[in-house]
Amino acid sequence: MKRKPAVSGQFYPSSPSKLTEQVRGFIQETAVKDSVIGIVSPHAGLMYSGAVAGAVFSRIKFPHTFILVGPNHTGLGSPVSIMSSGEWQMPTGELKIDSDIAEKIIKRSCVMEEDARAHTAEHSIEVQLPFILYYSSDVRIVPIVMMGESLETCREVGGTLADVIKEAEYPVTIVASSDMSHYVSDPAARSKDKKATDMVLALDPEGLYSAVGKEGITMCGFMPVTTMLFAARKLGAQKAELVKYMTSGEVSGDYDYVVGYAGMIIR
Repeated sequence: MKRKPAVSGQFYPSSPSKLTEQVRGFIQETAVKDSVIGIVSPHAGLMYSGAVAGAVFSRIKFPHTFILVGPNHTGLGSPVSIMSSGEWQMPTGELKIDSDIAEKIIKRSCVMEEDARAHTAEHSIEVQLPFILYYSSDVRIVPIVMMGESLETCREVGGTLADVIKEAEYPVTIVASSDMSHYVSDPAARSKDKKATDMVLALDPEGLYSAVGKEGITMCGFMPVTTMLFAARKLGAQKAELVKYMTSGEVSGDYDYVVGYAGMIIR
């Protein structure tokens, strides 16, 4: 299956040259690159969140394969849905799915289901791809989207990803796609989001899950990030770093009604 872009011309330019130019404006060409286990990257329209995503992707050494885990905003498909074959097309290129890794994840997981419907109109993974394609069209991807609010689901999927990555014969990095607080004032977003990012920096998936519920943090990808943290901890992660945080107010000028964006690396 060739998965076609769902939000081209909305979240980012449909013109290849204009998209490349926009992404280039967010990339930090002189950034020192690290080998990482996972990253957190936002998925809003690039004009709002691209500076954060660009800062994160600028900081990492590219692996053979990215496992991209995003929230399911559409409600379509199974609770935890994976695509195990095919290609994802974008204006600036095409990325092939790593079928070997995807099939191993399906075999090991008791909650993962093959379901392309969940991916057809979902943007949370798609918006990561312009940054990946800026650097390489040779890397492979494994797309996974999640919905629901179960900590045990995050633990199970994270553990499965870690087991498969341990056995892989090449480097694999997990991308957890998430925006932070939605549609609150800038000060409220920064205060709430710090409580969430502090848990990521502490490599504490249970703490993040608890903070989101207790503090009412409207972090749309808390399940993907929690899942990535479970995997990272099992893979021996030692350190997390907040690369960049900002809110949409810094772009729109409206500080009363913002969305927060955080970019983090885990190694």
